[in-house]
Amino acid sequence: MGRMGEVTFDPGALTAAQRDGDACVVCHKKWPRPRVRVGRLPEGQGVFACDECAPAIRPVPRPRRGDGEPDTNAGTPVREPEPARTAVVT
Repeated sequence: MGRMGEVTFDPGALTAAQRDGDACVVCHKKWPRPRVRVGRLPEGQGVFACDECAPAIRPVPRPRRGDGEPDTNAGTPVREPEPARTAVVT
């Protein structure tokens, strides 16, 4: 990720229209012009996606974990199974 948490795209993997912001970086749709900024190029120009594709590419921050898992009614943890016993025939 780049500055301000934006995803940095490789310009070599994009078409000229996608690099210029004239086409969606996901579906290549040109009309209506994509307007949701989803990242940037290494030089700093914005990369855009259409309204339908933007949620698929924008990173969603994960919630922070607390000190422990939340309490549930799941019961006690399962114990490790006992090792299998083998019979030796002599």
